[in-house]
Amino acid sequence: MRGTFVLALLLSLCAGPALADRITVFAAASLKTAMDRLAALYEDATGGRVTVALAGSSALARQIQQGAPADVFVSANADWMDRLEADGLLVPGSRRDLLGNRLVLVAPDGAAPLDPADLPAALGEGRLAMALVEAVPAGIYGRAALESLGLWQALGPRVAQADNVRAALALVATGAAPYGVVYATDAAAEPRVEVVATFPDDSHPPIVYPAALVGEGGAEAAAFLDWLGEGEAGAVFADLGFTPPPG
Repeated sequence: MRGTFVLALLLSLCAGPALADRITVFAAASLKTAMDRLAALYEDATGGRVTVALAGSSALARQIQQGAPADVFVSANADWMDRLEADGLLVPGSRRDLLGNRLVLVAPDGAAPLDPADLPAALGEGRLAMALVEAVPAGIYGRAALESLGLWQALGPRVAQADNVRAALALVATGAAPYGVVYATDAAAEPRVEVVATFPDDSHPPIVYPAALVGEGGAEAAAFLDWLGEGEAGAVFADLGFTPPPG
């Protein structure tokens, strides 16, 4: 009986106007700290409700393809947004490039700077933590950087792949991996790691975070997406180390 009552209550809430101004945002895991702040700011300013789902961009895009009820999608690379656009799942004209980032090599706090060329020897018996190198943007960018520097052949078999960039960061922060490849903003959000090298911008494709409305969109979702590109949100992104979008 109790289960039936709870289900009925949830259905009645979802059908009513109380949730009409709720916005569901699917955002790349590297945006966690930013989205935590921004959702709270937006709710305080407007009274709207923002629910944020965080994961690797690939996982989120696949969920949208399978019908997950997102209103806004912020990806950590263009490829996954391109796929949704090709599938007709974005609101036409709503897509925009929102942010950029830098790619860095991290180690546990207190580690000394390291030339990436010395990474194969520095790893010893350890593993290099990275997001999924065939699917998650941070892993894709990281692999491209290592290939560009002539290091992938030596390091590829020694990579510990994680579902998303924050999970890769956690492997280094907890000491499970001696080094990891993450975004600069992830490193800045984790006091237990040290940036020991920054990969050259020309060693990988430009890091860009496109954002767009999903499905039918809606006025509130459109207002939130516009707000993400405005001064108050921009100040939060800049404070956390995000850069303007490349190009």
